[in-house]
Amino acid sequence: MITGYYAVVELSAEGRLAVDGSVKGLEMDQQESFEKFKGCAVKVLGVTPDQVTLEARFAEDLDADSLDLVELVMALEDEFGVNVEESELEGVQTVQQAYELVTGKMG
Repeated sequence: MITGYYAVVELSAEGRLAVDGSVKGLEMDQQESFEKFKGCAVKVLGVTPDQVTLEARFAEDLDADSLDLVELVMALEDEFGVNVEESELEGVQTVQQAYELVTGKMG
């Protein structure tokens, strides 16, 4: 599971910083890349943004078959500038698995 840390920083009247940090799922860079990933999934799979979560399963939750997954990966390759071999898609069942596969190829 991907986890990250974010912080809410406030400046008090005395000029001191107060930090409230929480585990929130993804770090900021990861959130931005996941939003790009989500946009591709919404467009290619015809689902709503709320349906595209890290835990979502392609077949069961997004009603996507293997051809849909190949089309999604092609769109993701263009969006992220990576190359994913079709054989690497074997066993990919969740959005998180696909997201990690694609982002793991980024330099």
